Amino acid sequence: MGLGKIKRELLRVLSKEVALGATCFAFVVLMLRLLCSDVVAVKSEVVDVLDFGAVGDGTVDSSEAFLKAWDLVCSREIENGVRIMLVPENQTFLLHPVTFNGPCKAKEIKFLIMGRIISPISPKTWEGLDQGKWLMFRGVSGLKIKGGGEINGRGWGWWNQSCRYHPHLEGCTSLAPTAMIFESCKTSSLSQVRLVNSSQTHTHVLISGTNDFIVDDVVITAPETSPNTDGIHISSASNIFIRNSIIGTGDDCVSIGDHTTNIHISHVRCGPGHGISIGSLGRAGNFVQVRNIRVNTVSFKGTTNGARIKTWQVGKGYVRGVTFENLFFDSVKNPIIIDQNYCNVRGACRELETGVKVRDVVYKNLQGTSSTEVAITLNCSRSVSCTGLLLQSVLLKSSVTGKNVSSTCINAHGAAIGVVQPAPCFQDFDH
Repeated sequence: MGLGKIKRELLRVLSKEVALGATCFAFVVLMLRLLCSDVVAVKSEVVDVLDFGAVGDGTVDSSEAFLKAWDLVCSREIENGVRIMLVPENQTFLLHPVTFNGPCKAKEIKFLIMGRIISPISPKTWEGLDQGKWLMFRGVSGLKIKGGGEINGRGWGWWNQSCRYHPHLEGCTSLAPTAMIFESCKTSSLSQVRLVNSSQTHTHVLISGTNDFIVDDVVITAPETSPNTDGIHISSASNIFIRNSIIGTGDDCVSIGDHTTNIHISHVRCGPGHGISIGSLGRAGNFVQVRNIRVNTVSFKGTTNGARIKTWQVGKGYVRGVTFENLFFDSVKNPIIIDQNYCNVRGACRELETGVKVRDVVYKNLQGTSSTEVAITLNCSRSVSCTGLLLQSVLLKSSVTGKNVSSTCINAHGAAIGVVQPAPCFQDFDH
């Protein structure tokens, strides 16, 4: 029963006060006062997309109706209140590519997804449009997207023409829309929703110099074979928190791009996918700046990688102040890996004297199993070494009974504390 219905029912009971005992009557009055005082303290106005012509049959394009509802929510302010845009439950809404623009007058907007939002199946829908995006939120502060609903990118049409998996297909493409993009959205969050089968990356947090974005209690899934379907990608962002979530896709569960700082990832279940990756970085020969990354209490099941840092030799700049702590690996191919020689085709990129400096990386309390012989790979540049690496309390075993695991290092400098298995292969410790 909604808040309004509760109030109406209490008023109905109050109208029959003669039949009530004194104690019961006093209780009803108290409840009504509490409810009314709550409304005064936090005013809200619900804008239902159905009232603007949205059709929840999954076949009619409701993009215009959603934008009309958004324009109303964004253009009006409630003093000390919250604007709510409602996507109602038990309804499926087809949305073509759409951008929800700010800034908005409302200090806080709740985009409440209780129903289902689906993408067009055919890539032809994007002809003449930006093929990189489907749902975009730009320049909105105080945006809270939440609810028990689903956002389904229905990406198989794009997967079937991906050059990554179909390089000889005429007309293949490396482009595909990201399901949700957040650009310059300050003090905002995404929580409780389920994101499914994006054409490419499911969520891109591109905060462009602003900060404070929370992803909490989300489920992101796509087939293990779906190309480039990262769960969450972060770039040009700071103060980002990803927590209490389940992510399993065909690419990185979380990928961290350039110009990022203060990224906190915790209590995440990752798999299938390519693990949690910092990078790839420096592909265009640019100056990389990534620092203060914390990955804590994450489990990896059947992933290609676990804790990964990958950079291109042509890049410059740095990755520093990274901590991977309390991680558990279940049959992971590369539980710990740094690759400063990243290349589209392994070994095909010639060795250069440039590189992104990787320093001050901590691996603490890591355990589990590797599905390959080499459980720790520190493939650092011969010209720009990895320094200040620390392995503390690391216990990795083979997922195959009777097999051993090993470490391999190139120009990696660091130290080990406590039990570390397999044995580290550092050069002499170098601060």
